Amino acid sequence: MQPTRILLADDHALFRAGMKALLGEIPGVEVCAEARDGRETLEQVARHHPDIVLIDIAMAGMNGLEATARIIRAHPRTKVVILSMHATEAYVLEALRAGAAGYLIKDADTEELALALKAVRRGETYLSPPVSRHVVSEYVRRTGGEPNLLATLSPRQREILQLIAEGNTTKDIANLLNLSVKTVDTHRTQLMERLDIHDVAGLVRFAIRSGLTTPE
Repeated sequence: MQPTRILLADDHALFRAGMKALLGEIPGVEVCAEARDGRETLEQVARHHPDIVLIDIAMAGMNGLEATARIIRAHPRTKVVILSMHATEAYVLEALRAGAAGYLIKDADTEELALALKAVRRGETYLSPPVSRHVVSEYVRRTGGEPNLLATLSPRQREILQLIAEGNTTKDIANLLNLSVKTVDTHRTQLMERLDIHDVAGLVRFAIRSGLTTPE
C-alpha cells in the first residue's frame, strides 16, 4: 500500500521539525515537502501532489485559509487539514468554508494526529476534541443561511485585505503582487464599498475577526 504523502506548511521551522518527528512515528506516512507560507505551499502542492496538506492559519502574505481555498479549487484530490492554536468558532467556520477536511489543534499528540490523517484519507471530516460541538452545529445552521461577507470577496480582494491588515502600504502590495499602485487602490476602494468599511483600521479589525490574519 502506498504511504500517505504529507506536505507540512508552517512559518516556524522548529514547529515543522517537531511535526515531522511526530509524523515519523506514524506507520504508512511520509513527509514529501515543506513550505513556509501560503504561496510556497501552492507551489509545492503543484510540484509534489501530496495526499494531505497540514497547514497553519497564521502565515504572512497568504494565510492558510486562503491557501486552502486555492488548493481545493486547483487540486481537488488533495485534502487539507488546518493546524492552529485557536479553537474559536470564527477560525473553524472559515476553515470549513474554505474546504478544509480537518481542523487540528497544535498541541495534539501522535495518536490524535494519526486518527485525523486516517479519517481525512477515508473522506471524513476531522475536528479536534477542543473544537466544541456547537461550532459544528453552528456551521451546519449557517451553510444554507445568511451570507458571509468574506465569501463575497474575490481571491485577489481577500489577498489584498490580508496584506493591508498586515501593515503593508499600497506600494508594498503592488510590488508583492506585481500590480500597479492604481490597481491596488481600485481593489482597496472596492473592498471598502463591498464591506461598508471606510477606513484601514476597520479593514484590519474585519480581517482579524474573519480569521484572515491574527493581531500578533
